[in-house]
Amino acid sequence: MTITYTVGDSLYVNTTNRCSNSCDFCVRSHGEELYGDLWLEREPTREEILADIESRSPEKYPELVFCGYGEPTERLDDILWVCRELKKKYKLKIRINTNGHSDLINGRDTTPEYAGLIDTVSISLNCADAKSYQAVCHSEFGEKSYDALIDFARRVKNYVPNVVFSVVRGSIPDSDIDICQRTADSIGVKLRVREML
Repeated sequence: MTITYTVGDSLYVNTTNRCSNSCDFCVRSHGEELYGDLWLEREPTREEILADIESRSPEKYPELVFCGYGEPTERLDDILWVCRELKKKYKLKIRINTNGHSDLINGRDTTPEYAGLIDTVSISLNCADAKSYQAVCHSEFGEKSYDALIDFARRVKNYVPNVVFSVVRGSIPDSDIDICQRTADSIGVKLRVREML
């Protein structure tokens, strides 16, 4: 079972297969194994996650990233527990790559819980409007998920020093990337344009 894996210089943490989206472009939808087999036969316990991270000498990595085949905030309480334990022992920069549905998934305003534990929140914006988002991402929460992720970004930036929207070039028209930039600018977060894997 692959809990941790490396991408570039960073240590990535895979905690769940569950996701509130089923995006057309997602690598997991196409059976590709870019970083080995990340499908989990079961969800590791928080203690197993912590032990696996510590076995990899996390202090040698410039960044620890919660990102796997599932949506990390499906296990938000466990992830934040792991972050709390790690921050007690190591000077780590911690990022979470998310679809921004943390509040919808957990049924509460989760943004204050990120304070002091998460250094970067990278949110997959993916589209320029709610209808397009639902057509591409197929969220279990429907079209309201788009406005919810923008609202999450607006609020989480009060607790996390670096909040970034991301879009994948080639999965949406270039004109929509311009709209996404305006959306990011309007709430005071950055936009990162990723290339298709």
